[in-house]
Amino acid sequence: MLISTKGRYALMIMTYIAEHQHNGAVSLKDIAENKGMGMKYLEIIVSSLTKAGLLDSSRGKNGGYRLNKAANDYTLSEILHVAEGSLAPVACVESDCCENASNCKTHEMWLELNEIIEHFLLTKTLKDIL
Repeated sequence: MLISTKGRYALMIMTYIAEHQHNGAVSLKDIAENKGMGMKYLEIIVSSLTKAGLLDSSRGKNGGYRLNKAANDYTLSEILHVAEGSLAPVACVESDCCENASNCKTHEMWLELNEIIEHFLLTKTLKDIL
């Protein structure tokens, strides 16, 4: 499992918004300037987070983004799944693509690793990062 820039940025964005939303909605410009992220890439990631219901957005002069629930109600799993899709260590864990799974000596080990990863990410929240 390799978390891409998109997943890392999603966690940084959510953390930044959680830290700064007490001053009102957080603008993408503010995030870009303070975190050194490109606006176009931010727009893509924030769009995904908003469509998934993790962020609320508002337009206008004081517009921007806010968390729509408390930081301790966001698991790292849900944030990373929105950004990354699958977090499985190997493809055969998430789908029935492997015809050899019943004869594969390593399949159970990959399933166990996947469970460990998912459990860890489900037990960590955005508040834990803060």
